[in-house]
Amino acid sequence: MIIYVACIAIAFTATSCTVKKDPSHSTSINSVGISSVKTDATDIDFSMLQKTDSVALKYATQFSIDKYGEYSLITISDKDKFFIVPENKDTPTNVPSHITVLHQPLNNTYLVSSAVMDFLAKIEAMGCIQFSGTKQNDWYIPEARQAMKDGAIQYAGKYNTPDYELLIGKNCPLAIENTMIYHKPDVKEKLEELGIAVFVERSTHESHPLGRLEWIKAYGTLFNKEKEADQYFEKKISELAPFMESENTSKKVAFFYVTQQGTINVRKPYGYISKLISLAGGTYVPSSISIEEENALSTFNMQAEDFYSTCVNADIIIYNNNIAEDVKTKNDLLNKNDMFADFHAVQTGNLYSVGRNFFQETTSMIDFKKDMHIILTDSEEELSSVIKITE
Repeated sequence: MIIYVACIAIAFTATSCTVKKDPSHSTSINSVGISSVKTDATDIDFSMLQKTDSVALKYATQFSIDKYGEYSLITISDKDKFFIVPENKDTPTNVPSHITVLHQPLNNTYLVSSAVMDFLAKIEAMGCIQFSGTKQNDWYIPEARQAMKDGAIQYAGKYNTPDYELLIGKNCPLAIENTMIYHKPDVKEKLEELGIAVFVERSTHESHPLGRLEWIKAYGTLFNKEKEADQYFEKKISELAPFMESENTSKKVAFFYVTQQGTINVRKPYGYISKLISLAGGTYVPSSISIEEENALSTFNMQAEDFYSTCVNADIIIYNNNIAEDVKTKNDLLNKNDMFADFHAVQTGNLYSVGRNFFQETTSMIDFKKDMHIILTDSEEELSSVIKITE
């Protein structure tokens, strides 16, 4: 279904998301985003377009980008397709109904997937975002928090309760969601019914952790920042190169937090955290899960006794302060549960943590991988994303 919505520019910053109108041209509304400037050129039939190139992806498998001259086609998980029309280019005729057409610049975008904001900050594309599914005080990306404080980005409700009236009133053309939206199909359907395209990112489903980082190329294509995205990705990969081939140290690493109910929340062993630990030369524990934990979530809860039996001999503990930064010392951890006094990592002082910014700052995974290499090899180098827990 081709969706018909006009997009109004926001005066946030002088990026590619600022609309420049030429009064000498007339415009007509097409699909999603700002209307294309009509020229005297002959109409282009979609079926006549020839693929000229494909964006080379080193690690990502959950999306692809094909180029049709100046046009781009983003395909997510071999299913959802988004045809990107550059500013001042005509929309081809006869675009198949299963392809969503998006017109650049995609101003007034509603960003629900918080993990995407870091990418946009890095490629200077935040000027395209006017609506957030995260409140100001819940942002740990400085640029996002400041933009909301300044009023450049407005809160428009969580993924399951968007402010439809606000989004429609401001001509929002696009919502960037994560896969949680599939648990609320009625919301996705309503957004699309109102003319708001829904782009569901699947970066957390990448089999290689660096595939998640490579999603920056998808956003570079969406927001006309392809050069910036490519440069940033190559820069981070280059920084990681000296740490890529880490030998297996046989050291066991536990990454978790204690819930309010006293259970232990851990990452699943096939997620990107465990894979980053493995790439750094460590072994993630717990290394297996029972069949009942096989679901779409990236974490699961264990009873404290089960966690004890599988992780008491872990060489390294990393406490996840994602919910509340309440474990800053060894005593803080012991106050959670005195069983931790028996843990090998506690007794040897190999205690670390990550802060609440860790999961929002998606690009920090590169620093995490380097930090894990430093910790696992007992290097004296300074840590950048992992924090040493003191006595």
